[in-house]
Amino acid sequence: MQELCMMVWRHPSYQLSTNAKPKNQSAISSRVKYMNEKYNKFLERKFPRFYILYSTFIKGLQLLFLDGKEFIRIRKKMTEQGLKFYQLPYREMEKLRQFRRDIIKGIPILLISIPPFANYLVFVLMYFFPRQFLIQHFWTAQQQEEFMDVYHSIRAESYPEVLSGLQQAVPRLQDQHLKEKMLQLCTEVQHGSQPAVAELKNVSWAFSGPPLNLKHLKMHDMKALSRVLFLTPYLPMFFLRWRLENNTFELHHLDMALLKLGVNELSDKELKNACYVRGLNPTQLTAAECRVWINQWLQLSSRLKDSEISLLLFSLVLLSTNYFRSSRH
Repeated sequence: MQELCMMVWRHPSYQLSTNAKPKNQSAISSRVKYMNEKYNKFLERKFPRFYILYSTFIKGLQLLFLDGKEFIRIRKKMTEQGLKFYQLPYREMEKLRQFRRDIIKGIPILLISIPPFANYLVFVLMYFFPRQFLIQHFWTAQQQEEFMDVYHSIRAESYPEVLSGLQQAVPRLQDQHLKEKMLQLCTEVQHGSQPAVAELKNVSWAFSGPPLNLKHLKMHDMKALSRVLFLTPYLPMFFLRWRLENNTFELHHLDMALLKLGVNELSDKELKNACYVRGLNPTQLTAAECRVWINQWLQLSSRLKDSEISLLLFSLVLLSTNYFRSSRH
């Protein structure tokens, strides 16, 4: 029996079958690739609009998969090295922050696409409601610019409310000199002026206690600031305060990491995204204008104490409301 097994093992036909297996796999892979390319060309020729949706969806899945792998790698690194979020390099911090937001928004569409043939429903949603249902991975380059404008317009509607709430809180400050400075600052911004970093730093201690400290903000102020950060305002008061505090400190940690990396190291896309996250709409600005603004932001952020961190939150509005106008003069 043993001799028979050895004869079979040494038989030429057996050797051919084992060597042929990788060749067969390669042939099948090539055939699938060829058919896929042919199918793509057919769609592009016969159904050009659908092809744009289809190709965007496929590329989006690939990008999402790569981001997911990167997210897992960073989390694994944090676990193995005992690192906290604020100890990561800037790009890794930004990747974690953005991926968490993307996944939260993308969960409904991922659930919809699980059942067989449900991906066709995804294409329908992509066509009619791309901004509402899809995350940035599934947007075209043109849509990314367009939706950035739309989302900024929505949050900018809350800017006057934030300024008004700030102005109404100022009379409750105890220091008369500080009160006058704050009222002057609010009036200047409401009349179209861009405040200097030095002006904001001079009033920073107004935000270390009531009524402007994070722990003392009123409900309507927290709701307006939540909308500025793209957070839902429809939550209990304690949860709104907790989320605002977490997101503000997260932004501050990003600032410190960006300062360490250097603004000049950012690509134009990263630069615009950094401005957008901090309240400024960069779609109509040049890279140079974005760089000037982000450097001003970092000058302020790097000088703030933890007790004054709510100024960073209000600066999303104070430093961005009139920048486009002032940068053109």
